[in-house]
Amino acid sequence: MKRILIIEDEESIRKLLKLNLELEGYEVVTTDNGKTGIDLTEEQHFDVIILDVMLPEIDGFDVCEQIRLKNMEVPILFLTAKDSASDRVMGLKKGGDDYLTKPFNLEELLLRVQNLLKRSQGKVSKEMVTYTFGDNEVNFKTFDAIGVNGPFVMTKKEAMLLKLFIDRKNEVVSRQQIMQSVWGYDIYPTTRTIDNFILAFRKHFEKNPRNPQFFHSIRGIGYKFSEFSNG
Repeated sequence: MKRILIIEDEESIRKLLKLNLELEGYEVVTTDNGKTGIDLTEEQHFDVIILDVMLPEIDGFDVCEQIRLKNMEVPILFLTAKDSASDRVMGLKKGGDDYLTKPFNLEELLLRVQNLLKRSQGKVSKEMVTYTFGDNEVNFKTFDAIGVNGPFVMTKKEAMLLKLFIDRKNEVVSRQQIMQSVWGYDIYPTTRTIDNFILAFRKHFEKNPRNPQFFHSIRGIGYKFSEFSNG
């Protein structure tokens, strides 16, 4: 039985979806907030996630991004009243597989869920296992890495932070975005903690940590990972 997670704060829609998906033979789990949704994806297996954007506390775009840091496999269908082209682009950029706007046709939603399941079955995994930049190599499954000083093992938080930077390559990532995506919303580290992680990355991966090629500080904002420039 395929399992579907619904993250939707509007009770009437949540109940409607649950009832009709169960009638189609799916096992359905629901929640009305993004934080619980993220926790559920870490604790349980799901074959499809139906995700609202306008959620309390954490919006659906951020939820999707956090899920993608740990799970590139599960198909995510955005179901939202945000119908502008820029919203659609944002949803796909954050890692969504499909985007359906409210009000929606129930039959169309069920067909889209079926299509996502078909596409996910037998497809080649798109999860990033290894990544190389410069003379460095990282394995995100085993956390083994090869840096300028030779092999070492990353911590789970280091791997998550590095993956966030790679996913956002050549984009400025604020300290707040880092805290929310890597550490979650319950306990924030201090900004100094993040700075120390960057110093460790430079020590491991930069030939000249004082003149970094990959991990750049953006004054007053955060950091940027780049493979192509020194600034």
